[in-house]
Amino acid sequence: MRQQRLMLAAAAVVTLLVLPAGTFAGVDAGGGRGTSEPRRAAGPLLDPGPDISPYEGVGTWIDMYDTGPWRKPEAAIDRMAALGVRTLYLQTSNWQKAFAIYKPDITARLIDRAHEHGIAVVAWYLPSFATPKKDWRRTKAAIEFETAAGNRFTSFALDIEATEVRDIAARNESAISLSRRIRDYVGEGYALGGIIPDPAGQLYWPDFPYTEMVEIYDVILPMGYYTYRTSGYAQTYRYAKRNVTLIRSESGDAGVPVHAIGGIAGRASRREVQAFLDGSNAAGVMGVSLYDYPITLDWEWAKLLR
Repeated sequence: MRQQRLMLAAAAVVTLLVLPAGTFAGVDAGGGRGTSEPRRAAGPLLDPGPDISPYEGVGTWIDMYDTGPWRKPEAAIDRMAALGVRTLYLQTSNWQKAFAIYKPDITARLIDRAHEHGIAVVAWYLPSFATPKKDWRRTKAAIEFETAAGNRFTSFALDIEATEVRDIAARNESAISLSRRIRDYVGEGYALGGIIPDPAGQLYWPDFPYTEMVEIYDVILPMGYYTYRTSGYAQTYRYAKRNVTLIRSESGDAGVPVHAIGGIAGRASRREVQAFLDGSNAAGVMGVSLYDYPITLDWEWAKLLR
């Protein structure tokens, strides 16, 4: 899998180098859907590997606390399509809730409408790592979820950030164990994303297991919420770029594909959003998004999709 990822990331960097600043792979300069084929490792002696194209280009996020999209799911998806959003990252649950899938009927409506527009939908779940059986059941429920129309999530991403397990070694062991179980279940041909704390700013997860996570997950999505960490163009630029370079240096994998998550959208300045895009672009990410959809302003969409 490491060799496949090196080839995929090299393709992403080449694509980014020929695009104008602020434009990302999979999204054309006019903000529409890109026309590139899904990026796969090539060659007769290599397995094609998972299709990681849903993590390309510009995405957006919906969590369980975003009331608007859950009240009017079709309208939310229609607007995303009009904007040129490539992928929706949709929360299915967290360890504290009593359900495995949040509002399953509306979740199905979001998925079905997104499929109509050609928008990929990536499920994400927040585990505690202290309740491995529950975390596994809820992860499996998200991966297996299917609408009455026969549509499913395009991919699954695990939100790796909970600190319920206070001992770092034990937390690492639990996170790696769940991650490996997920990979064993879906197989090597299924694209998995790993959503991780920001390497450049967080202090609550020292000795994060980058090497193991990069071996398991096809794409790494750092939560680079610069509005909590920095201010101004120069600091935000350095922070965004460093989040990517640290993942690659700490894991020992210079080719790991990265989708950078920025935000919090509603608190960011114009210069900070531009710095996030420029720094991520300079680091060679395959896609970007701001957290999250309801609070992303019109001018932010204009910068993301220009």
